[in-house]
Amino acid sequence: MEKRPFGKTGMNVTVLGFGGAEIGYEGASPETVRILLNDALDAGLNVIDTAECYPNSEEMIGAAVAHRRGEYFLFTKCGHTDTMAGDWRKEPLLRTIERSLKRLRTDCVDLVQLHSCGLDELRRGECIEALETARERGHTRFIGYSGDGAAARYAVECGRFDALQISVSVADMEAIDMVLPLAAERGLGVIAKRPVANAAWRYGAVPPEEKYHTVYWERLRKLDYEFTRRPMPEAISIALRFTLAQPGVSTAIVGTKQPGRWRENARLLEAGPLPAEEIAALRRRWAEVATPDWVGQT
Repeated sequence: MEKRPFGKTGMNVTVLGFGGAEIGYEGASPETVRILLNDALDAGLNVIDTAECYPNSEEMIGAAVAHRRGEYFLFTKCGHTDTMAGDWRKEPLLRTIERSLKRLRTDCVDLVQLHSCGLDELRRGECIEALETARERGHTRFIGYSGDGAAARYAVECGRFDALQISVSVADMEAIDMVLPLAAERGLGVIAKRPVANAAWRYGAVPPEEKYHTVYWERLRKLDYEFTRRPMPEAISIALRFTLAQPGVSTAIVGTKQPGRWRENARLLEAGPLPAEEIAALRRRWAEVATPDWVGQT
């Protein structure tokens, strides 16, 4: 598995990381998570990303692989309580970061990220100060912002973050011109979230129930990319390689609750870099079809 520098952090991360949302929201069992993550680590994975608000995700990850803590970089997010209500005050943030450490069974994570707080909260600065304090206390090595749009742009411009997690996919290209060039210039490590657009084309003519999938499904129906009519493994390979081809992207986070799926996704990258002409064709089609309201999906 290819590794890339993660901005100026000194970490070299695998281009394919594991995202912990699905195991929480889709009710994976602790035993399934244990098998899944240990198999992925055996196959070369070295990035695990989760969040405090993903139900039981931190706890299951801690139980599954805390004994192998030296083999992977551990990222989490803060700002949402268990009820998903955002709380960006300093002390509550610091308390939930400490709670995440206990859940993950570690003394320090490699990256704590603010989880999609708005531009006004970022400008107010108390939430950023909380992460800086957590770093000073040794609870995290680096701090980051996870989000999209103007808030993500500000997170890069303010110069206080080490990393950025942002939506980048064949159905979500706002960041490619708006944020990624500056992030690369400033030396931030960049994590691409939802890098295959939830493979929303797989629903065909029937809209999915999940709201994030629906947004991408609607866009992909209008974009009508030729590759989405190819066999699913080939289509996912193209979508994933498109995201990883974007300048500055260090790792793409893919979630699953299926043991062995990480290995399967890793094999899809063996086709090598997506040819420049295919990338250009996808960018042209986006420019032809996308409307101003097709913003990054927080």
